[in-house]
Amino acid sequence: MPEPPEAVPASSVCRILSLDGGGAKGFYTLGVLKEIEALVGHPLHERFDLIFGTSTGGIIAALLALGYNVDDIHELYKQHVPAVMRRWTASGKSEALVELAKEIFGEYTFADFKTRIGLVATRWDFEKPMIFKPDVGQAHGRLNSFVPGFGVSVADAVVASCSAYPFFKKHVITISDGSEVEVIDGGYCANNPTLYSIADAVKAMKKQHSDLRVVSVGVGLYPPPKRMNPKYVRVWIIKHILGWEALQLLQKTLDVNTASMEQLREILFREVAAVRINDAYSQPEMATDLLESDLKKLGMLYQRGRESFAKHEAALRNLLA
Repeated sequence: MPEPPEAVPASSVCRILSLDGGGAKGFYTLGVLKEIEALVGHPLHERFDLIFGTSTGGIIAALLALGYNVDDIHELYKQHVPAVMRRWTASGKSEALVELAKEIFGEYTFADFKTRIGLVATRWDFEKPMIFKPDVGQAHGRLNSFVPGFGVSVADAVVASCSAYPFFKKHVITISDGSEVEVIDGGYCANNPTLYSIADAVKAMKKQHSDLRVVSVGVGLYPPPKRMNPKYVRVWIIKHILGWEALQLLQKTLDVNTASMEQLREILFREVAAVRINDAYSQPEMATDLLESDLKKLGMLYQRGRESFAKHEAALRNLLA
């Protein structure tokens, strides 16, 4: 844990919120954010200067930056996430995700965001990150040709960030120059996008390390589900068809990516004031994965997130004062 942040002029402070990917486990993230929103007493877009999100964290980041409160996002998750995750095929999941994004984000463009944001996806053809941003002030180069969100809608950017191939299809977007680009889940390059958000703040926005206040929220760590649970035969069949080992490999890939990005942050930016919330659970009843569709289990994750906040409350009060 870094030393308490030094007092700096209020106008120079840059508060960053970074939200991990993790599919349905984003319910944990929402539990944490519910308490942070209560702590600051305002919608989070009014208290964070930069919100980064990957995959499910990208959905939440986009909604927060558009002005949604956490309760509204939680209701949307309860209504829609189980239905998407219960789809039998990658095509079915992707179709449901696209329709849901259109319904929720409608005609929103990157000009509608109320604070700076970064939505992390992975460009399939170039094997590199593709980060959708609204503001040239976040650009690291090619300033004269910068186009907010590469010219795509918020809905398209969110779907791009969430396309967890092979359990979702690759998503094709048409960018501002008319090119078609295949994109997949941002978790393949930065499931924990905190380093990317710090890079924007320091390199593009010209903030000093001492100016930064970083809140990084994960989705929690859980035991993997058993291969066969009689209560959820249909879910097991779906995962068996898609490939149980492939799902475990994807989950492990995201977990390793998350941990390595956090380790690098601690090494490279130890002096940056930050709180990381991503508790681990070993109880058998907490077994879950990113395709979880049981609303009761997802409700447990939400409550665990609220409990995790309590463990870090003092540090968060100090950080966000």
